[in-house]
Amino acid sequence: MGFSDLLDRIGGLGRYQFISTSLMAISGIIMASHTIMQNFSAAVPDHHCRIPNKTIPAGNWNITMSVLDDQTLLKAFVPHDAKNKPLRCLQFTEPQWHLLFLNQSQADTSELQTEPCRHGWTYNRQEFSETIVTEWDLVCDLRHLKQMSQTVFMGGVLAGALILGGLSDKFGRRKILTFSYLKLAVSGTCTAFSPSFSIFCLLRFIAGMATSGAVLSYISLILEWTPIKSRTIFGTTASVSFTIGQFVLAGISYGIRDWRTLQLVISVPFFFSFFCSWWISESARWQIIHKKSDEALKQIKRVARINGRVKEGEAITLEVRISMLFSTYPSAKCATSFGFYGLLMDMQRFGVSVFLVQVIFGAIDFPAKAFCIFLMTFIGRRITQAVLLILPGLLVLANAFVPYELQTLRTALAVFGKGLLGASFTCVYLYTLELYPTVIRQTGMGFGSTMARVGSMTAPMVMMLEDYLYGLPLMVYGALPVIAGIITVFLPETRNMPLPDTIEGRCYGGPFKLF
Repeated sequence: MGFSDLLDRIGGLGRYQFISTSLMAISGIIMASHTIMQNFSAAVPDHHCRIPNKTIPAGNWNITMSVLDDQTLLKAFVPHDAKNKPLRCLQFTEPQWHLLFLNQSQADTSELQTEPCRHGWTYNRQEFSETIVTEWDLVCDLRHLKQMSQTVFMGGVLAGALILGGLSDKFGRRKILTFSYLKLAVSGTCTAFSPSFSIFCLLRFIAGMATSGAVLSYISLILEWTPIKSRTIFGTTASVSFTIGQFVLAGISYGIRDWRTLQLVISVPFFFSFFCSWWISESARWQIIHKKSDEALKQIKRVARINGRVKEGEAITLEVRISMLFSTYPSAKCATSFGFYGLLMDMQRFGVSVFLVQVIFGAIDFPAKAFCIFLMTFIGRRITQAVLLILPGLLVLANAFVPYELQTLRTALAVFGKGLLGASFTCVYLYTLELYPTVIRQTGMGFGSTMARVGSMTAPMVMMLEDYLYGLPLMVYGALPVIAGIITVFLPETRNMPLPDTIEGRCYGGPFKLF
C-alpha cells in the first residue's frame, strides 16, 4: 500500500486536512501583504523642494511669504516643467520674485541657476499620510534606496530559503513553521517602530527570512498530508492565498494610509498563527524517512482520530521501503519570480490609483489560476508550466514597445502578463514539490526558492534601467520567462504520480507495507 493509499484509509480529505490547510492558508493571506506592502508603504507621492518660511526682501518692498499661498510662492523658488508642474529635485539658487507677476508662457527659466533642494521636500499627502519615502526623504539622489529596501527583503527570503529549507529537512516541517511564525510576528511588529531606514531594512530582512521559512514549511505540510487525487487542488493553496492577500492588502491600505500602522496591522496576527501552529501535525512522511516511525505512527493515528477514522488508525503500523526520483527545477522559479515582481512592485508607473491597480492585479489571478488548475489536472504540469512562462513573457515583451501615452493598453498587457505569471507560480510550487523526494524536499524547495529570490531581488534593480532606455526593463522581464519556458519542455511529467520519498533510485513509487 502506498502512502497516498494510507492517507485515503485514514480519511484522505477529512477534517484534519481542511482545518490545517485553512489555518495555514489564512496565514498565507496575511503573509502576501508583507511581500508586496511596499507598493503602499514605500509609495512616492508628488513632491518638490521645501520653501523656507521667512520674509525675504523683493526689490523696494518686502513680501511676507505667509501672506501668499504655496502654489504662488513655488514660482519664485522652484522651476516648473512644460506642464506647469514643479520639478521634484531642483530649486533656484536665489528666489526669482519677478516670476510671481508672469504667466507660464511669459516665464523663461532656462537661463536661471538651479541647485538641489537645500531645505528638504514638501510632499503631497492627499493619498498617503506617511510612507518610508516621505519619512526618510528617499527621493532624488536617494530614490534608489526605495528599490533597495525591497531587494533587502527579498534577500531575506533568499537567505531563509537556503537556511530554513535545510533546517526543515533536518528538524521537521512543523518546528520550522512555528519558529518562522514567531519570527515574522516579532520582526514585523518591531519594523513598525523602526527609528531609522537602516534598522527598517534589517528588520525587513529578518521578516523576509521568516516568510520564506513559513511558506516552504506549510506548503510541504499540506502536500505531504494530501492523497494523490487531491494534490492539485490542495497544492495550489499557497498561490490562491497570495491572490486573496492582494485584495486584503488593497482594502487594508485604503483604510490605513500610514505605513507604521499598516505594518503593525499585518504583523500582529502572526502571534495568533504561532499559537495555532502547535495544533498542526508533523509530516509523517518526514518522520518515517528520518527513522522516527513511532512518532509517525502517533501522528497518523492522531489525524485518523480527527478525521473520525479511529479504528483504521489504531490498526496501522508502518515500514517504509521507497525508492524515488531526485530532480531540480530552479530556472522556472527564477524566471517566474523575476517577471512577476518586476510587474508587481512598481504599480505607480501605470498612472492610475495604486489601490485600483492592486485590486485589478489581484482579480486577474482568479481566472488565470483556475485556468492553470484545469491545465495541470487534464494536461499535466510540464506543458502547463511551459505555456505559463512563454505566453506572459511575450506579453511583457510586447508591452516594452507600447508608447507611454497608451496607458490603457499598457495596463491591459501588464494585467494579463501578471495574471499568467501568478498562475505560473501556482504550477511551479506544486511541480517542484512533486519532483523532490521527501528526504530533501525542503532543501530542494529552498534551493528553488533561492533562485526565485534571485529573480525577485534583481527585479527592483532592473527598474533603474529605464533611466537609460524606455522599455528596457520590460524587455528584460519578458525575455527570461520565454527562455525558461523553452527549457521547461524538457523536464519530466509528474501528474498522477506518487510523491517520491528517497533518492535510492529513479522510479516513482514502491512498496509501503502495513503489519
